[in-house]
Amino acid sequence: MNVSLNPKTTVYVGGLEKNINEAILHAAFIPFGDIKDVNIPLDQTTQENRGFGFVTYLEKPDAAAAMDNMHNAELYGRVLRVNFAQPMKIKARDQGWSHQPVWADADSYMEKQIQDEEYKDAVLEEEYGLQNKAADSKGDDAMNDLEASLET
Repeated sequence: MNVSLNPKTTVYVGGLEKNINEAILHAAFIPFGDIKDVNIPLDQTTQENRGFGFVTYLEKPDAAAAMDNMHNAELYGRVLRVNFAQPMKIKARDQGWSHQPVWADADSYMEKQIQDEEYKDAVLEEEYGLQNKAADSKGDDAMNDLEASLET
């Protein structure tokens, strides 16, 4: 079963015992309203449930009633944690792509470039007593200044 996580009608059920399947979870949550879908993700290697599942109701009040009544309830010797489901967060940076358009970071990119340039200038000034003349608007040749500082 494929569940679309609507946080208003879907509840997260954590703390499931390994032998619980979708039929058992459905039977435990049916007293609170009409269920649209039940999903228990399986571990790919062991094919056992991963200890949590999702129950999607047709109506939001039914999901709220299930959460109110089943949170901290016991099922097959385990205490359940029941909350409204949260949408899955995409880890975009781990995938090599961003969830923001390139131009959204343009201002922060330029600010970082300016800060980096100012930092480089400060390091040069501190270590060598030099100023980055390329950043100055005087138009002087930076190589002449370097040669002049080396002569003294």
